Amino acid sequence: MTIRAMLVPRMSEHEQRFELLADLGAMIAGEVELDDLLKTFADRVSRALGADRTTLWLIDGATGEIRSRVANLPELAELRVPQGHGVVGHVAATGELVNITDAQSDPRWAVEIAAKIGYRTKSMLTAPIVRREQIRGVLQVLNKRDGDFTARDEEFIRVLAEQIGRAIDYTTLRGDDAQRGLSLRGRFNHVIGTSPAMTAVYEMIVRAAQTDATVLLHGETGTGKGLLARAIHVNSARREAPFVHIDCTTLPAALVESELFGHERGSYTGADSRVIGKVEAADGGTLFLDEIGELPLLLQGKLLRFVQERKFERIGGRETLNANVRIVAATNRDLPAMANAGQFRSDLYFRLRVVEIEIPPLRSRGGADITDLASHFVDQFSRRYRKGPLRLAETVQPALGAYAWPGNVRELENTIERAVVLCQGPTIGVKDLALEPRRATGVIQIPSASDSSIGFPAFSSSAAIPVPPVAADPDTIHLPPGLELEEAERRYARAMLERLDGNQSAAARALNISRNKLARLLRG
Repeated sequence: MTIRAMLVPRMSEHEQRFELLADLGAMIAGEVELDDLLKTFADRVSRALGADRTTLWLIDGATGEIRSRVANLPELAELRVPQGHGVVGHVAATGELVNITDAQSDPRWAVEIAAKIGYRTKSMLTAPIVRREQIRGVLQVLNKRDGDFTARDEEFIRVLAEQIGRAIDYTTLRGDDAQRGLSLRGRFNHVIGTSPAMTAVYEMIVRAAQTDATVLLHGETGTGKGLLARAIHVNSARREAPFVHIDCTTLPAALVESELFGHERGSYTGADSRVIGKVEAADGGTLFLDEIGELPLLLQGKLLRFVQERKFERIGGRETLNANVRIVAATNRDLPAMANAGQFRSDLYFRLRVVEIEIPPLRSRGGADITDLASHFVDQFSRRYRKGPLRLAETVQPALGAYAWPGNVRELENTIERAVVLCQGPTIGVKDLALEPRRATGVIQIPSASDSSIGFPAFSSSAAIPVPPVAADPDTIHLPPGLELEEAERRYARAMLERLDGNQSAAARALNISRNKLARLLRG
């Protein structure tokens, strides 16, 4: 239990209410499992209103049912109420606030629901959750511990329900401005997707989060590995401790060890003070090693020792230190192939993959996930750029599903942001997306190695590979056949840089890599 949690019961009712309103925004910031997030809402409301219980009912936008799956009801996992049924149904239908001092004598009281729960309710305060003139759910508090609910309680629950409605807009629950209710778009807050492929990923995340096991996330660039790494952290017992992110693609080779393990004063020129590394900063929490496949081979041995023993020394130091961290690593590289080629330590790879989670590319997740993600980004960027309510045209969905998305979720996000900025009406059409036709199939065929010149290096005699994210010029960059992968990447990067007149930032964007990674390719 945190210090804040221990202090809450000692606060006055006014202080608890003020803190709850102030904390609503903070509570939705992390990738916590949605049931846990909304149950936290319910628990905090009970304390602030001096009530025995709180139920947060949400209207299912697809069926119209009113569902209590996110309430603190110990007797049942979930309750479902038809439209217009009971006090909850009445409030959901009318938008009226209801304050009842003797629930069982009220004609709207649903006897059969009470019988299912087996909980005796006397006083009840029920308010609609309304957002942009549409009812999204109902907030209900039961049994005031000290008398009946007052007019002041009514005033507070109105404000609270309004704030919860706003907060829900920033979660993975989505409301349609044209109709009441909400749609669940993913198990974890901010992680969008309900396809079978993502459901399997969610299950693995939940299992991993319940332990301290080291996790390796593998997936193409832009699939959301960082978001899922944070989901593991915030749903674990370490959620209150630091989550420290290290992007191995942006660390200069000479500074990697210092960034990881820190250094002592005087350990090298310019080291005029002791600096702790990211490993030490993550003590008690989670250390996220992003794109671990880019870590220099020399440093992999030192990292291996830390992964095995959680022990390390600062540069220039003699003391062996310990850090109690949970390690999550991510990569878009084929680490087993790199290990076979001597480019990645096999012993480190096996230490990292205690739990290995494969993140599916966007193109394999199905049109529903793509549309949900696109709608989420439309909402996000229309708020950011103050464009007013925007929606996707009906013709957009098949276009989104047919596109290969070589840059995955990150490319989709950038595409929608551009469309939101440039569209001139309330509807985003296919033309606003400006999808590139040559990427529609997502793959190109590599000719046989006997061909004199080809668009990409001959990794095998006939292989289908994703089209790389080259944006500026449709002309082919020619490379000789038979090149090793690293040399092919290097020549391709140099050719792209030449094509873009030596502009390294533009070349890095066209290649969908960082400037530091481009610099390393050019140095080779």
